Amino acid sequence: MTHTSSLEKDFRFTNWSGSLSFTAQQRASPRTEEELSGLVRQSAHNGETLRPVGSGHSSTPIMRTEDTLVSLDQMSGVVSHDADAGTATILPGTGLEALGGELAEVGLALENFGDVNYQTIAGAIGTGTHGTGETLGNLSSTLVGGRLVTGTGEVLPFGVDAGEAPDSELTRAVQVSLGALGTLSSLTLRVRPAYELHRVNIMTHIDWVLEHFDELAATYRHVDFYWYPRSDHAQVRILDEPGRLDGLRPPGRVKREETGSSYEIIPNHRDLRFDEMEYMLPRATGLETFRAARERIKERHRSSVGWRVLVRTIAADQAMLSNARERPTMTIALLHNAELDYEEYFKDMEPLFLGDGGRPHWGKKHTCTAEQLSQMYSHWDRFGEIRRQLDPQGTYLNDYLRRILGAEGEQ
Repeated sequence: MTHTSSLEKDFRFTNWSGSLSFTAQQRASPRTEEELSGLVRQSAHNGETLRPVGSGHSSTPIMRTEDTLVSLDQMSGVVSHDADAGTATILPGTGLEALGGELAEVGLALENFGDVNYQTIAGAIGTGTHGTGETLGNLSSTLVGGRLVTGTGEVLPFGVDAGEAPDSELTRAVQVSLGALGTLSSLTLRVRPAYELHRVNIMTHIDWVLEHFDELAATYRHVDFYWYPRSDHAQVRILDEPGRLDGLRPPGRVKREETGSSYEIIPNHRDLRFDEMEYMLPRATGLETFRAARERIKERHRSSVGWRVLVRTIAADQAMLSNARERPTMTIALLHNAELDYEEYFKDMEPLFLGDGGRPHWGKKHTCTAEQLSQMYSHWDRFGEIRRQLDPQGTYLNDYLRRILGAEGEQ
């Protein structure tokens, strides 16, 4: 074997929420791009499957394999930065929480963060992790280049790392790729100068939120809300630069208010583990979908729903498999206590989201088939062509990816 990464045999993996578990023949932890490439070459030679894994925050079996599970936690940190160009090159196993701090040390910051910061940067990029903000894209939209270890073990630079445009075709394919094109060995992201945010969380009634949400979202940099089905109350979260939160505010109790560095202020910190279904809806009709979801939950699930519903917005982007592709987006996420059964609840709500043009989050619970998914993305076929070029043997394909990508008949 050409690599020397550490190996753990018969590795038992359980995801963050506890809803998925499996045993891989081995878990490998490469320390370098060369070791990662060697692992892929060995798997391809043996006709086995290799799947990368980050923090395990995904709720889908995207990382499942009976062969080699590759953890990238030994490939972590900021490699370089260029403040003038507004870019930073980062290793794939870097956790989002650590990344925020490392960038801050050199006066830089990510454009946005998601609801939590447990994920690794490669995992967050690969599944389209997002935050909230009418003018802010998902994290994947900030990927402008990098290096990809393909299904043959070849190391392939793309985007600005290959001297190409930051929106090259391959970059747009890699931006949300589910780990199906290869494993990122480094990522070059668009970043901005470090900045502070003022955050306020206010408890109010959901009816006020629905009446004023569009005005709030147009006024402030970040706006989202949690709706609590049992009480019909909502917690509105507003964030903007200090001195800019003097406009419209919800009536109600201020639950939290603070100012600090963006990477510390944006993410929520919680101990409760949960399972989640999230759908991305057209922004223009998203509130109507939420109203319908609210009525269905109150009528059918109010007594059994163990937690809350999160509503956010995302700017449109051009990534081939981004669920915000080519349209401003509103997201509706059902968060359910991981100790409670989620299947009946999610199964009943999913048709409503699909009927209103929803696209599922790639890292969260859904039941969509390749036939359904292919109708949601105009570049679906082209993504498949690129995948077959970069991974001709299907080394990166597990059973789940074969099913949702329509690759069940391939080698």
